[in-house]
Amino acid sequence: MVDTNFSSRPIFSELERLGHEVHVVGGNPSDCLAKSCSRYWQINYADTEALRAVIEKERFSYIVPGCTDRSYSACATVSEGRFPGISTVDIDANLNQKNLFRDLCASLNLPAPRLQWKDVEVGLSIPEPDVDKLMWPLVVKPVDGFSGKGVTILMDIDAVALRNAMQVARAASHKGQCLIEDYVHGRLHSHSAFLKSGQVVQDFVVQEDSTANPYVVDTSTMLEGSAPSLLIRLRQAIETLASALKLSDGLVHTQFILNGEDPFLIEVTRRCPGDLYSQLIELSGVNNYVSNYVRPFLGLPVEVINPRPYKYVMRHTITVAAAQAFSYLHFRQQLRVERWVPLSLTGDQLKPSPESRVGILFASAENEEQFESLYAATLGRKLYDVIA
Repeated sequence: MVDTNFSSRPIFSELERLGHEVHVVGGNPSDCLAKSCSRYWQINYADTEALRAVIEKERFSYIVPGCTDRSYSACATVSEGRFPGISTVDIDANLNQKNLFRDLCASLNLPAPRLQWKDVEVGLSIPEPDVDKLMWPLVVKPVDGFSGKGVTILMDIDAVALRNAMQVARAASHKGQCLIEDYVHGRLHSHSAFLKSGQVVQDFVVQEDSTANPYVVDTSTMLEGSAPSLLIRLRQAIETLASALKLSDGLVHTQFILNGEDPFLIEVTRRCPGDLYSQLIELSGVNNYVSNYVRPFLGLPVEVINPRPYKYVMRHTITVAAAQAFSYLHFRQQLRVERWVPLSLTGDQLKPSPESRVGILFASAENEEQFESLYAATLGRKLYDVIA
């Protein structure tokens, strides 16, 4: 398994449950799985030559990506079609490089923000964007960023702010490139779908929100029922992508903005989402999210299992908007805690979101009214105080 982060722990556990001897690869020996797994390889998996060398040496039967884009991309690079469930490098680039994905959406007539301008390869000459010809408001982002890093929303015409935003985006990009796209009004959601023979056979819609950092999701809940028309449009988009790219069976995870009744695709990945997203889905009543993520990488088919009764569950990553020390959490109201995953210790110095996390809270409620109150308190940052 190519990832040692805490979010990949459920994947590791599922692989062991299926009877496999699991080795993990990651560059940080203080990561969750690096500390707890007896078969740990300290390798920065961005170094794909080192990753390839250990795969060749140990003759692994399968490789499984974790919960980061870089993990999946590394697997795509070293797999070269040998391991089941792993996309090719070209497919991975078309999905994960935002400039290529915007071009792909345009060519397939898929609903997505319009690409207004993009960098070319570093070192080549390209005119800077003409401020007067851009459509405002707009979004500036790195072509290969993640976790909201390097993203800026500009609402009003401002040449200086645009130049600064482009510098920030390029600094956050591994390729040193940025793009400018339309700003779409609406609320962020995600759609997790499992493909089987190019068709969506199981899917879930999650509402995504931000409290500490407007560009980083830290609060979410799986929706009990989504409008049939929305699900039809999302499934059609994913199946169109699957047909065009000849996607193998497995997870296709999409972030989209819902503008009225219209979804706009923001990004699509094939790796498991982070911050224990899988556990939000399973605690809400789905039995087999992690299992269906893992199975295609083992050459096994996706399985559709009837869900348990729906449960109102919130996932909230506790972070801070500004740097501070951490002593403890003070909760302002009673709540039903389903699960608490601590990620910081008393005395730690917390950095602003998303650089530090205090922990991940899963909380539930008996009914819709109680849950709406809990969720509103969380979005208003009135559920707790992080005490320095």
